[in-house]
Amino acid sequence: MDTKALLAGLPPRISAIVRTRAAATPDAPALTEPGRAVSYAQLAALVDQYILLLRELDVRGGDRLMVVGENCIAQVALIFAAAAIDAWIVNVNARLSGAEIDNIRTHSGARRVLYLAAASPDAMLHAERDGASSRGDLHIGALNEHCAPEPIDPTGEQVAALIYTTGTTGHPKGVMLTHRNLLFIAAVSSTLRGLTPHDRAYGVLPVSHVYGLASVTLGTLYAGACLMLAPRFSARAMLAAIVDDGLTILQGVPAMYARLLELTTEPIPSKLRFLYAGGSPLDPVLKQQVESVLGMPLHNGYGMTESSPTISQTRLDAPRSDTSVGTVIPGVEVRIVDAGGVDVPAGEAGELWVRGPNVMKGYYREPAMTAATMRSGGWLNTGDMARQAPDGALFIVGRTKELIIRSGFNVYPLEVETVLNAHPQVAQSAVVGRPAPGGNEEVVAFVEAKPADAPSVEALRAHLAAHLSPYKCPSVIVVMDALPAAATGKILKGRLKALASEVKEAT
Repeated sequence: MDTKALLAGLPPRISAIVRTRAAATPDAPALTEPGRAVSYAQLAALVDQYILLLRELDVRGGDRLMVVGENCIAQVALIFAAAAIDAWIVNVNARLSGAEIDNIRTHSGARRVLYLAAASPDAMLHAERDGASSRGDLHIGALNEHCAPEPIDPTGEQVAALIYTTGTTGHPKGVMLTHRNLLFIAAVSSTLRGLTPHDRAYGVLPVSHVYGLASVTLGTLYAGACLMLAPRFSARAMLAAIVDDGLTILQGVPAMYARLLELTTEPIPSKLRFLYAGGSPLDPVLKQQVESVLGMPLHNGYGMTESSPTISQTRLDAPRSDTSVGTVIPGVEVRIVDAGGVDVPAGEAGELWVRGPNVMKGYYREPAMTAATMRSGGWLNTGDMARQAPDGALFIVGRTKELIIRSGFNVYPLEVETVLNAHPQVAQSAVVGRPAPGGNEEVVAFVEAKPADAPSVEALRAHLAAHLSPYKCPSVIVVMDALPAAATGKILKGRLKALASEVKEAT
């Protein structure tokens, strides 16, 4: 892939994606949602309607436009409408609490808040709480007259999306992604997946999350393919989409595939030609099971919100049998360094730094936080530990901040989780550390059991002891019906870390 030519050919705004496709293939299907479908020409017309509405609502270039909802056609159209008038889109999942939504609205200084109540009962509840007025499928919050617009950059360095990464606690952290960031990932993602206008992709990953926005939504539309939007994940609905609706592209998080396997372990007939997992570590046992059921390789990848999100992924022409997150995507560079920022010897683990057109502009209104994450020369410190194989494949070892130091030994939660997830009665797991006397740390494991088949703690201890050194084995194992997770399926380790401090005795 000629990334220099690709970058040179990118338009300055993501809204050009719809314009280009509407001109080239106006009647081709662009988006579907339950009970509705729109062509590229219809999507372009809807974008124009929303541009007029935003101007009527006094949303200006440089303003933040907050949209509370769940995946639907209106949400996608509003993203492009905001881009066309140089407003920053702030997509917020309606399943967040009122307090979380209020924090994001305050921190972003949003000029307007729009609620997609027609597609989301939770968005309706938030609209009612806010006293928003109804207008067709939208509910409109009051004008924030104190909103100060940010400067407009006519180039691709203009901010397109402000994506918040915090959960129910903690300081809001808004990642500023530019049009160039998002268009680069859309183009690369589309190319690496080999997308064509004949493809049908599944859009259940929240568009409010960078994975659902950049790789799934923008990447699919960039290729002129059709995106089947679903507001919430249901394993049965995904199975029906695979079997009955002719899906050819399926991207998800590992938890989605685990839920699918709870429905069936028999081969599933389909038109699928590409499977991809990202967003959280992929368990090798799950990978093998999914490949057996769906009859093709389950590709893996790695990224983060701050990198728009893709950093690496396995290639269509080079599927892997291990759980490597693949090679670095074209146009992106990586370094693996020690605590002093010096490159480690080849093959050794270290902190992963990234540089490329995908790296964020920074954290909104957080210069100190931005400075703590960015390094000289345009490098982004991912905060993840990784090693690189001789063939260039990356392996993620764990999060730097999640490292547990037990009796002087380093314990990476991912290694313990991989062993736990291999147990036949475990659906998924999460491992965290907690303080122990003498400045030590303990390993605490939370396990989500498969339905109606919960393992005993003793069985889990025996399984771990057979595969791990004693210092890596958890002091505490807590079996739960379900691990706390975000709308993306990502496990909320912050909540589990707080819960770990409350567990008084070994379980």
